Amino acid sequence: MKFSYIASKPDGKTVRGTVEAPNQAAVLSFLGQRELRPVSVLPATAGGGLFRRGINATDIIFLTKYLALMLRAGTDLFRALDILISDFEKPAMKALLMEIRESLERGQPFYTTFARYPKQFEPVFVNLVKAGELSGNLENVFENLSVMLVKKEELRRRIVSALTYPAILFVASMGIVAFLVTFALPRIADVFKSGGFTPPGFVAWVFVFAEFVSGNILPLGIMGLLSAAFLWVFFFRTVLGRAYLFALLRHIPVVRGVLQRIAIQRFASTLSSLLRAGLPIIDSLELTATAVGDYAFETALQHIAREGIARGLTLGDAFRREAAFPLVITTLIGVSEKAGHLDEVLATLGSFYDSEIDSSIKNMVTLIEPLMLIILGGIVGLIALSVIIPIYQLIGQF
Repeated sequence: MKFSYIASKPDGKTVRGTVEAPNQAAVLSFLGQRELRPVSVLPATAGGGLFRRGINATDIIFLTKYLALMLRAGTDLFRALDILISDFEKPAMKALLMEIRESLERGQPFYTTFARYPKQFEPVFVNLVKAGELSGNLENVFENLSVMLVKKEELRRRIVSALTYPAILFVASMGIVAFLVTFALPRIADVFKSGGFTPPGFVAWVFVFAEFVSGNILPLGIMGLLSAAFLWVFFFRTVLGRAYLFALLRHIPVVRGVLQRIAIQRFASTLSSLLRAGLPIIDSLELTATAVGDYAFETALQHIAREGIARGLTLGDAFRREAAFPLVITTLIGVSEKAGHLDEVLATLGSFYDSEIDSSIKNMVTLIEPLMLIILGGIVGLIALSVIIPIYQLIGQF
């Protein structure tokens, strides 16, 4: 088995490489024989074994916060990295920090290490670090990044928290329905068949459906899993699928409002951070398009950058040509552009929509929960009637 390792020499310099070994203990012995102190030893996998265990949002927030704090306190970058290397216990983060330090020792720019791992560090993150490095303002960039990442993670947690109860309710109700259709109803249907009793029309159809599901549960289960996998890949991994998904969600009034507020908050806070870091407006719009998470906004921002600003239009005029953005947003952008404080207005706008998202999510959940109860209650009620009605008719014959 092949392992990737990062180790330090007695003089403090770092080395990295790969070695064939039966287990990690053999790798540690191999390093010890060469007087190397191991920093990270992980199985080498395709696409970067260093990140096999993953770097999560909390790790990145911690990294940006402490780098901002140390740089603001006057600590040089190498010393700051050494402190973080000693503080982090997660092997993947130690490996990343050692790789950053090694790249800096070779004279490579700071941002290049982040750019090697696009799954962990989005283009916005990489370009903000690049801009901060070029302008000599890394501490402010990391401070802004930490704030932006904290807001993004808090928003994700609020959404997950709000949707947890409806999700549990849905899964539990579907489990009850599946049990009734797969096990209970077929046995009740057998009882009526053996007694020579013919149930009413809609009850007979329910029994036929239940017997079909019960008799084909394995192929239906496989088809369901394959369909779910296909839909997941199609809707979340392809451009066409994401377009269809957002078009579908935008037809649901309460969901449409939440998605729009989330997209505007991401747009405003991301574009504000990029402009404050000194990135050109076209590059800022292109990067913001990758971060908004809304297909309509993404397409609109790309049009604004490529067919508006690039052809000499003002930012306000370019935004007014796109119907995806509400009128209040385009008006604010046009006014703030003329006044010369676009980044400040966008930051304020992002904070405003951040508070609006909370009330929108609460309203959405308030409507979803009773709607789910009504729908699922109707399904369970139909199944219950399919059992009760034939029983009453059967009793009435005696």
